[in-house]
Amino acid sequence: MSVNPIDYAVISQALIAAAREMGAKLIRSAYSTILREARDGSAGLMDRHGNTVAQAELIPMQLGPIGMTLRACLKRHPIETLREGDFLINNDPFEGGQHIPDVFIFTPVFVDGKVVGFGASVAHHLDLGGGAPGLNIHASDVYQEGLRIPPSRYSYTTDWNGGAFERLVTANVRVPDLTIGDFNAQFAANAIGAGRVRELCARYGAEAVMAVMAEMQDYSERRVRAAIAQAPKGVYYGEDAVDDDGLSDEPLIIKTKVTISDDGVEVDFEGTCAQVKRNLNCPYSSTLSAVLSCVKSVLTSPDIPYNEGMARPITVKVPYGSLMNPRPPAPVRARMVPAFRAYNAVMKALAQALPDRVIACGYDTTTAFCLSRLGEKGYSVYLEIFGGGYGGSKEADGCDAVDGPLSNCSNAPVESLDLDYDFFRVAAYALDPDSFGMGARRGGAGFGRRYEITRDDVQLAIYSDRFRRPPEGLFGGEPGKMGFCRVHRADGTTQELRSKAAVDLKKGDVVEIFVGGGGGYGDPRDRPASLLDRDLADGMLRSDPRARKLAAE
Repeated sequence: MSVNPIDYAVISQALIAAAREMGAKLIRSAYSTILREARDGSAGLMDRHGNTVAQAELIPMQLGPIGMTLRACLKRHPIETLREGDFLINNDPFEGGQHIPDVFIFTPVFVDGKVVGFGASVAHHLDLGGGAPGLNIHASDVYQEGLRIPPSRYSYTTDWNGGAFERLVTANVRVPDLTIGDFNAQFAANAIGAGRVRELCARYGAEAVMAVMAEMQDYSERRVRAAIAQAPKGVYYGEDAVDDDGLSDEPLIIKTKVTISDDGVEVDFEGTCAQVKRNLNCPYSSTLSAVLSCVKSVLTSPDIPYNEGMARPITVKVPYGSLMNPRPPAPVRARMVPAFRAYNAVMKALAQALPDRVIACGYDTTTAFCLSRLGEKGYSVYLEIFGGGYGGSKEADGCDAVDGPLSNCSNAPVESLDLDYDFFRVAAYALDPDSFGMGARRGGAGFGRRYEITRDDVQLAIYSDRFRRPPEGLFGGEPGKMGFCRVHRADGTTQELRSKAAVDLKKGDVVEIFVGGGGGYGDPRDRPASLLDRDLADGMLRSDPRARKLAAE
């Protein structure tokens, strides 16, 4: 069915607006700080075949392969079997999901008895059971990481709202009020999206709306292929590495070969290290998302809608059984760490083809920091995601103290933490001067936090990276500063933690966490004097590098 240009413009923009409204509803309805404050969730609209149509601008990692997550559900529960009130759900890392905490919920949109699309949402849930509150860094298989929900169909009316499935989830989590509250936020977001699609169908007809959904994807595909056609053709190589797997000091190497052809890009991870025994493994869907995010950001325009059509010109090959495509039942909780290294490796390869459009390595690490305590009234679990400094680019310095390009989580305000948790307090939170790599454009600054523990019997769990391998600069830029985590014990001793660790804490202990800055872009000698003066005035440089240079001479 053809749609006239005016109706296409109105319907397509309405679908994008509906996806953004879903995202706002998800965040504002949430209960946990990880979703309500850190905004670790996403929402969007899908067509009836399981393809992404429109997304809220939230977490790139969660939304890149969301079509794969829904199609795994539709494979088991075909669209013709769905009924009003049904929902599909999936968090299985080996059937289209990413990792256990990210639960995807899909609500079919019925118009005159026919499914025309789906409202989709995903939220990182504070706790879904498993071997430890919030995150289990010692997990040796996926079963120890929490409640695994395979691609399934349930009825909102009979299985939720006090039904069997809701009771099952409640019985398997440590903070049921927060977890169930966040599930309900997902249902609310999906309901908003479904309602907006039905309104469009009532006004323009279901066939017209579905035709626009298809054309939006075709439009993105045409734009991406046209952008790729302008890029230098050839084969380019990139490599990066995770510090270690938490058990040994051996780095986990990730290799990429990027082939740019006339209208397509192939990314091959042949040569990447084998999967590991700890939770650093990255499911294929997450690897795909990392590649799509990098290729889109470098090769295309930001105004190209991020939907299923955007992914069609890009092929991703990953050896089965490798770190980036593990065999089950590998643990995958920390999959964002190798996903970022895949992003860095692809970026380095593309830097050889398009040096003016890439960025240097940032701190680019999801630092998952969890404090938990079992009290008389049950568990209290605090989980926050930290970023670091971005890498510099040809045109600009890297952003200071923000989450990485695959994530996009906000920080949780200290005031909110004071209200919600009584077993710790945030004693310090500040940018770190000189934590970035210098260059013609410097990297972004990192930051540190200090937590004072105010009760006994508190558990700390953390996974991070770049404690041993700094983020590299590009084209002569200097590397950024590495991170660390240490515990200053009440007895006066200090314990240095690995980047993947878990320890018990007591009242009076102080935890210090630092996430580093990004690498610089270009020769530091080419940095404009005005930018050096600005950083000195802002306190981001402790001393003038020009003076140091003169002293050395």
